[in-house]
Amino acid sequence: MPAATGLRARPAQLLIASALLVSLALGLGFVALHRFRDMRGAAVDPVAYPLTDDQAKTQVLDPAREIAGTLKGVSASYLLMSCANADEPPYQGAVYLNFDVPGVLETPKYFDSIAAAMTAKGWTAAMPPNRHPGGRAFSRNGVTAIFFRTSDQAERATMQIYGECRNTTDHRRDPTGWVDVTAALPR
Repeated sequence: MPAATGLRARPAQLLIASALLVSLALGLGFVALHRFRDMRGAAVDPVAYPLTDDQAKTQVLDPAREIAGTLKGVSASYLLMSCANADEPPYQGAVYLNFDVPGVLETPKYFDSIAAAMTAKGWTAAMPPNRHPGGRAFSRNGVTAIFFRTSDQAERATMQIYGECRNTTDHRRDPTGWVDVTAALPR
């Protein structure tokens, strides 16, 4: 009887079996390790230096005051929103500023002037928001500001200011909703 050759040879079968076992072991290890470490990112990591509710509000309201002083027809709303999902901590403060803009053709130049003023005050340009053509994004000290022309009102724009995800107070049972903070802005 001739000796087995190719894939039927005993050494080839052992090599294939060991390759399959190593692949299986690595796959099981990958699944097991990722059950222990949630892959949603920094938003679910324990917060080293938590913020109180007032600190989270101040973190976004101070930049809103700084920026709103140069804008016309400003209104503002504040919300403490979850960074993890709809309700669970940690939370971040968010201020939405709505303001007047010139006509469609003048808006890019107007946005350039807002961007220049923000850059002069220490804000750093970030990647532009992909859902808002012509919009801009900036960050400073953990706070992010995104502004863009409002799609349903041609003469208005929105600036969204988001703080850090560092408020660990449990607000799941709190009534939620935007709070008008226009009176807290300079006139």
